Amino acid sequence: MEINGVPLHPLVVHAAVVFAPIAALLAIAYVVSPAWQERLRTPLVVMAMVSLVSILAAYFSGDSFRGANAFFADNPQIDEHEERAGLLLWVTVAFGVVALVSAFFQRRSPGVRGGLHVLLAASAVAMLVMVVLTGDAGARAVYPPDSFNG
Repeated sequence: MEINGVPLHPLVVHAAVVFAPIAALLAIAYVVSPAWQERLRTPLVVMAMVSLVSILAAYFSGDSFRGANAFFADNPQIDEHEERAGLLLWVTVAFGVVALVSAFFQRRSPGVRGGLHVLLAASAVAMLVMVVLTGDAGARAVYPPDSFNG
């Protein structure tokens, strides 16, 4: 997949790297600040869905990108990046579901709300960690550390 001859994957990866951390930080703010929950509910849901769409786009465009380039055929670093991307995809799906459910049940009993907040915070942290690990693996595969020693 390309846009004007530029592979789609490097373009949409930037959206995933920006929107997923914003969604995760909104989720953490939502959990730790009860006074702001009403104000953060809609932005949290919107950013959770935007991050999910951007990570889905990055995942599927990466699969296409790999298949179209012989450079990536037998590259163990790309295998690691792809494996982490698959895990990131599932973590992001879980985060999106928990964000939607948390927003929907915002006014429910404290026990339900507390459990959902724990799940939301945990999935937000997991998503942040996986975005960093996945991006790092992709960057190392394309730009090995010794390539900067000029």
